[in-house]
Amino acid sequence: MSSTSRMAPLLCLASASPRRRELLNQIGVPHEIEPAAVDEERFPHEPPRDYVLRLARAKALKVRPHRPAAQPVLAADTAVVLEQAVFGKPRDRGDACAMLAALGGRTHEVLTAVALAADGGVATALSVSAVRLRALTQAEQSAYWNSGEPRDKAGAYAIQGLGAVFVESLTGSYSGVMGLPLFETAQLLESVGIPCGPQARRGA
Repeated sequence: MSSTSRMAPLLCLASASPRRRELLNQIGVPHEIEPAAVDEERFPHEPPRDYVLRLARAKALKVRPHRPAAQPVLAADTAVVLEQAVFGKPRDRGDACAMLAALGGRTHEVLTAVALAADGGVATALSVSAVRLRALTQAEQSAYWNSGEPRDKAGAYAIQGLGAVFVESLTGSYSGVMGLPLFETAQLLESVGIPCGPQARRGA
């Protein structure tokens, strides 16, 4: 729990991601955690944007029945996309190195969908960012894998970690590439009366 208050936080985060927790803490939103287990297999020919929106919505709806009526559930899903191919978390060293080789020297999209399930239904938002990684040598790919950072990251890199040194450019949302676009998230939360940023800090 992120609040010292005796009252339950106003929000439940349907994710075990420490990065999403850190981002919610950054904008002053107390929350509880209940990870959502959903089938993340992509439908045949499903557009990547539809895919991440569907998963974010499914995660929010999975957890919503378990929470108090007055506690909305926030969920998110992120995909790294290159020419309609979706790059998930690498299976092993070879898979990670193949991803980094494919992404290097090219611009890819990072899609992060956010869903908020509340009494009024489910509202969604989508963040689309363009990221260009420089080309990595095989030695750099191996060294990066050995750092442990790529193992649980979509696309086998983390913009907020060691992988930042490979990022040539970013157009869009830095927090969205991390896994929770704060602009879109704040809009969803404020629509149901949960203050964010300076307003949240003022009420603390």
